[in-house]
Amino acid sequence: MTNSKDNNLLILLGPTGVGKTDISIKLAQKMPDIEIISADSMQIYRYMNIGTAKPNINILNDIKHHMIDIVDPSNNFDVIKYSELAAKIILDVFKRGKIPILAGGSGLYISSIINPLFAGPAKDSEYRKILEEEAKIYGNKYLYDKLSKIDPVSASKIEPNDLRRIIRVLEVYKSTGKTISYLQKKASTKNRKFNYQIIGFKRDRENLYQRINLRVDKMIRHGFIEEVKTLRKMGYKEDLNSMQGLGYKQINKHLNGVYSEEEAINLMKIETRHYAKRQMTWFKNKIENIEWIDLDKINENEVLSKIENILKYFPKKEGFLKFM
Repeated sequence: MTNSKDNNLLILLGPTGVGKTDISIKLAQKMPDIEIISADSMQIYRYMNIGTAKPNINILNDIKHHMIDIVDPSNNFDVIKYSELAAKIILDVFKRGKIPILAGGSGLYISSIINPLFAGPAKDSEYRKILEEEAKIYGNKYLYDKLSKIDPVSASKIEPNDLRRIIRVLEVYKSTGKTISYLQKKASTKNRKFNYQIIGFKRDRENLYQRINLRVDKMIRHGFIEEVKTLRKMGYKEDLNSMQGLGYKQINKHLNGVYSEEEAINLMKIETRHYAKRQMTWFKNKIENIEWIDLDKINENEVLSKIENILKYFPKKEGFLKFM
């Protein structure tokens, strides 16, 4: 295999329920040198297996997975910690001559790997107070318009009412004399330790929603409600970030008598479908150069074969080996 020494990372992403986990596992079964790095914000938690759709224990024993079961549900975990740990793991996989594949649906986690986080200068409390006062007097749009003139690139990525982020971007400009978009790009180029290609999986919306509904039913059949009961007995309170995750929140409310089982399951389906829609919007707006594959229009074996070819003959320059 030729790609490891060149630190070429393949990223597989897509909305929940699209089928990316199955594809990554089948790919690893065909190519034993593959190690999978999860980019899922819930699979990091121990004991939370059914509701996070983790691969079963036999798969985890057969195929090396990283960033799964690394913290207890009571621990706080954020994108900065993820970025630090995952980047180290990816580089270690390269060093050992194996093939890392980053696979998951957490856009922030994936973005933190391909665009290393920019810490920026320290807070300027006095300047923040000035900006906050201006927002009170003239409204948030006044600051947003100011930002648009200084850094239109950053402004295009921020909502006009997101006062916290607007103030931070203006603060960085005052402290450094340079726009945060420039500094982020510079930091990303300097800190990135590998090249990457991104393949995104999608499906027809109705088909994806049907798959999500079936997956929720499967989770319930496999004991998801019992899993949440066990977590509660272990002392993991429902107000933990982990227990507020998709599915866990609805089942906790069912166990508290707020919802019937049927209502909780229906809400799980609805919220998961909404989440999938938000994921697709995020991927399309926040991550560039995704090569999208419609899994409703291409045979799975063909997908596997083409990804295998990408891994064997990873391009040394920007661009993609096209699928369609």
